[in-house]
Amino acid sequence: MSPLLLTIIGMVVSFAICGIPFGLIIACANGIDIRSVGSGNIGMTNVARSVGGKAAAITFFFDVIKGTICVLLFRYLLAQICLGGDWSLTTPQQSHGWCAALVWAACVCGHVFSPYLGFHGGKGISVGLGAGLGLSWPVALLSLAVFLLAALPTHYVSLGSICAAISMPIWGFVLGFTPGAIIPTVLVSIMVIWSHRENIQRLLKGEENAFSVHKK
Repeated sequence: MSPLLLTIIGMVVSFAICGIPFGLIIACANGIDIRSVGSGNIGMTNVARSVGGKAAAITFFFDVIKGTICVLLFRYLLAQICLGGDWSLTTPQQSHGWCAALVWAACVCGHVFSPYLGFHGGKGISVGLGAGLGLSWPVALLSLAVFLLAALPTHYVSLGSICAAISMPIWGFVLGFTPGAIIPTVLVSIMVIWSHRENIQRLLKGEENAFSVHKK
């Protein structure tokens, strides 16, 4: 099997798996349709505001882990099937890093455009972090640091998310991603910023809601 064909299969499977709306599932288990409360988003932030901290933590865990598993499993299969078992060639600094980067992008797209919710979904931050850990953990952790530096002082998760999205392709460039691996990160960064367009408008107007946790 060619790397390209395996990558296409990996993207389709990852899109489907990362489209699973764990935030909606967990909120429904608590008797709440997350789409009809708060911001209507299925992500961790709205779950925290509308359901509670425990539900948000579980949502975050599953959104992160689904991305991590998809990328790591794909990289393992790519190495074993196409690259003679050489795992190092699947890093974004090496010849087939573009394959892993495309699967990472498919993970984020699956969450943002969930095929189970009419191609609507979350905003891709948690799954992007998880898939990023599978793609390049240094870049993922550096992007997480940017998120925390922006979100903690302001209490605006959206601001941290936007800053983290902008920073990821920059960190990738600094740490030597190949052009083929950089391009998917740039495109996903643009998509994540686009998914936050309403938040950006509220931030500019001073109307954005600070992070909060629902208390029963």
